[in-house]
Amino acid sequence: MENCLFCKIVSGEIPAKKEYESENILVFHDITPQAPFHVLIIPKVHISSMNQIEDLDPLITREIFLTIPKLAKQNGISEKGYRLVNNCGDFGGQTVHHIHFHMLGGRHMQWPPG
Repeated sequence: MENCLFCKIVSGEIPAKKEYESENILVFHDITPQAPFHVLIIPKVHISSMNQIEDLDPLITREIFLTIPKLAKQNGISEKGYRLVNNCGDFGGQTVHHIHFHMLGGRHMQWPPG
């Protein structure tokens, strides 16, 4: 997707502070972190939102969710906890239309979130 910010990060056209990368997924630090640890987890293939999740290879979905606890452990947030967020659509707060998960940790999270 030529105008997608996250596709440009995947291609290297836009730099990002990478936390983890594999053949299928990329994890990078949010440029406006909302917690001491705040990364975005994305598939490298363009999928617009959670509404198109069926278009994402199930093995990539599995890899995303198996990577999350590893990231938590490596960054010292697995014991105290962390939050995963997926915004879907305009009312859901999605501003970049490439499916992604925010992983936030390192502080006590409040509820409701917003």
